[in-house]
Amino acid sequence: MALYRFKAISERGQVITGTKEAETEEDIIKMLKNSQYYPISIEAIIQHNNVNLFMQKVTKRDIAVLCRQFSTMLSAGISIVSCLDILAKQMENKTLKKAIFEVYQDVQKGQTLSLAMKKHEKVFPILLINMVEVGEISGNLDLLTKRMASYFENQSKIQNKIKNALIYPTVLSIVTLLVVIFLFTMVMPTFVEMFKSNQLLLPFSTRLMLVISNWVINYWHIFFIFSIVLIGSIKYFAKTDKGILLIDSLIIKIPIIKRLAINTIISKFSRIMSILLSSGMPLFQAMDVAIKVVDNKVVSNKLKEIKEDIRIGKTLSEAIKNADIFHAMVYSMIKVGEESGALDELLYKIADYYDDEIEYTMERITALIEPILIIFIAIIIGFIVVSITMPIFDTINNIQI
Repeated sequence: MALYRFKAISERGQVITGTKEAETEEDIIKMLKNSQYYPISIEAIIQHNNVNLFMQKVTKRDIAVLCRQFSTMLSAGISIVSCLDILAKQMENKTLKKAIFEVYQDVQKGQTLSLAMKKHEKVFPILLINMVEVGEISGNLDLLTKRMASYFENQSKIQNKIKNALIYPTVLSIVTLLVVIFLFTMVMPTFVEMFKSNQLLLPFSTRLMLVISNWVINYWHIFFIFSIVLIGSIKYFAKTDKGILLIDSLIIKIPIIKRLAINTIISKFSRIMSILLSSGMPLFQAMDVAIKVVDNKVVSNKLKEIKEDIRIGKTLSEAIKNADIFHAMVYSMIKVGEESGALDELLYKIADYYDDEIEYTMERITALIEPILIIFIAIIIGFIVVSITMPIFDTINNIQI
């Protein structure tokens, strides 16, 4: 598929311009003629693979604002086309602004909103696209976009809490690294000549520090290149199927972050399923969406097994219990929801409960990481300082003797 920019005119003299994906230029011509337009010019747009490097990132907060504004305007009786036109003009995020404008153009030509948004899956989350499609079918697009606004606001809130909790350990680690580099490059060399001139038998720790200092000063470029290659290799591996599976499996197994990761997944799964089921989407179809949205390959594979169990007649609670990926409370509450006919409400309560658990877990992890990190840093710097001072004290003792 290639992207083409076209300009065409109707029998009444109306000129239109736009872009369209198609296999060949003839497909664009056929599409225009079927719409009673005659092509004036058609030009293939060359797309570079590195364009995404310069695109402004679309955050969950941006999507939440989009949904909130869109819902408000729809509730006020404004048409979808007019909503998109207004949003495209006032949106600050350039990437989102461009995507909304192209969606606006496609909707103007008669495409449904969900179909137009599917062309920009890198910008609009798959969950939002599915919910828009459900809203178009049910006629509750304003209500569903309002729910999506609340959902993405909640996700953005959780994401920001995690980022804020990591700020202090990150800054502390960077400062420590800079201090260690300073000690090796500026402090250690000043003692080298003194150690040599006194011909002292240096302790192993001091000799080790001198070797490391020599390597840092003379071969820093090798360390730099090695670090770049290592980081690049890890990033490349992390994008492969094996890499994604390995990382996702570690995330839900490492003791320190396991609880946080599982709670986050349960919260996201429960809230998504609650929104989808309350919107009238069948359970089997809702599972399809949840599988795509849950950001963990291991859990997604488990959800596929749950979906298959549902297909052969098992209830959601039974399937989740057999999969053994969520806490016992989850399938117990889901079972109550199934028996009472209020599954969507129970799922929403589960999501609220685990949101609180995420906040509590983050506080505990932060409180645990900070002293451990401080102790670890103190040991490293203390070892370096002791390695430097031990020969000095030996020299003083020899002079006194």
